[in-house]
Amino acid sequence: MSSQEEILSDGRFSRVARDPRFWEMPEKERKVKIDKRFRAMFHDKKFKLRYTVDKRGRPVNFSSTENLRKFYALSESDSDLSEGEEYTEKQKKKKKKKKGKGETDS
Repeated sequence: MSSQEEILSDGRFSRVARDPRFWEMPEKERKVKIDKRFRAMFHDKKFKLRYTVDKRGRPVNFSSTENLRKFYALSESDSDLSEGEEYTEKQKKKKKKKKGKGETDS
């Protein structure tokens, strides 16, 4: 077997290094981006399957949620929105606590 450098230096395969069809896919583009409407599929038990054997019959400890995390990612704008929603909920709780304290004093 030849090394990868020898293969790419061979004239027959030199275009493989320059052709974008053969480039590795960037990390950001590998996963399908989904929005916040489908966020529950990462947590919901309806989407979780436990596998005890693989396709060849060998025993494994594997679940389908690992595949979901491998192939899907929340879109950045939606993940920012979810963080913002959490932030506003915290502010609302603080305001309620402040109002509650003020009402108990009077």
